[in-house]
This record gives sequence, C-alpha cells and structure tokens, in this order.
Amino acid sequence: MGTGDLEWQNYGNEAMTMQFEAALSALPLIAVLRGIRTEEALAVGGALAGAGFTLIEATMNSPSPLATIEQLADELGETLCVGAGTVLKVSEVDEVAAAGGRLIVSPNMAPAVISRTRELGLISVPGVFTPTEAFAAIAAGAHALKLFPAEAIAPNVVKAWQAVLPPEIPILVTGGVTAANLPDYLKAGARGAGLGSALYKVGKTPAAVAQAARGFHAAYHQAIAGSGG
Repeated sequence: MGTGDLEWQNYGNEAMTMQFEAALSALPLIAVLRGIRTEEALAVGGALAGAGFTLIEATMNSPSPLATIEQLADELGETLCVGAGTVLKVSEVDEVAAAGGRLIVSPNMAPAVISRTRELGLISVPGVFTPTEAFAAIAAGAHALKLFPAEAIAPNVVKAWQAVLPPEIPILVTGGVTAANLPDYLKAGARGAGLGSALYKVGKTPAAVAQAARGFHAAYHQAIAGSGG
C-alpha cells in the first residue's frame, strides 16, 4: 500500500484505529519533528511523504506547534497521519484536535490524556518504560505503546515484553533509534519506531531529511524481508 491509498478522515475510534493500522502496515515509523518551525513544515513533511512515511508528529515544545500541525494537516492530511508529540496535558489534546491533528504521542503514561484522546476519536501513543506502565496504558485505551527511551532498553527486553503484552498492541521503540539498530529492535518484536534526531533535527534541510528517510525506509524493509515478515 502506498501513501496515496490512505485517506485520513476522523469518523470515530473504530475507523481511526483501522486507518492507524493501515498507516503502520505501510511503514510503521513515526517521524518526530522536534523544534520544527512552521515555515519549514511543508517542505519537510513533503520530503517525508515522498520517502513513504505515513505518520508524522510535531512536538508541543516546538515553536508554534499548533500552527505547524494545522498547516501539515491541511496540506498533507489526506496521505499522512499528522499529530503532536510531547503531549502532556488534557488541554493540549483538545488543542491538537482543534488544529486537525489525529495522533497524540507522549513521553509519559497519563491516563487522563489517553482517555481524552480516545473520547475525541484520536490515536493514543503514550510513552512507557516498564511492563507496569505498559499494562496501565493499555487498560486506559492506548492504541500503541511508545517504548521510551529505547537507547536505555536492549532489544532482548523488547522480546521479553512481547511474551506478555497483547500481540495486537504495537510497540514503537523511540529514543536513540538509528537505521543501524532498528533491525535489532524489529527482530526482537517491536512493530516499528519513532525517529527523532537521526531523521530530523533543527537546521536539517528537506533534502537531507528525505535522504535520511529513504535510509530508514530501506532499513525497515530489508529487516522485514530478512525476518520473513
């Protein structure tokens, strides 16, 4: 499935869950745009979409994040699931929804944030670091789990988690993920990853972002082919 096959409309939790799954099936990598400026968002977003990405977040600690999310959602929202990262408050969920965002990603596990995300028919991806947090997030209604920071968690830990967590809940490793170590996490059972500075950081040109995105795209598909997935 190419990104052109994905049309994002907010028709409630069931439809949104199906569309999120379609995006993960296309490429389960979330582009984390931390610090991005609104004036560069479309060029960077277009570069990511052109490289096959389907999931993108502008973090709430970026300059004018809501304006950035609104612009991305308006211009690229038919083929990209656009949302926010570093969402810490229930009020921020409302703000992101009003801006047209559909994806709510957090570094922590806040049940109230997860609950409000579900109430608004958006996708919830809270951050977790322990199995206790993971099960609490699932009970609160998380669609997927952001295992963060991945650089502090070896792939064999992901494998152990997979033995006890519901198989339908994707684990997306985030924090220190590179094209070199991504295959190790995928082999251990992670569904995908959130990609930060190895993909985008302040000052990186759209061309450089596109090059990095293509490298991650290739690394993902090579790893899946090698595992028989």
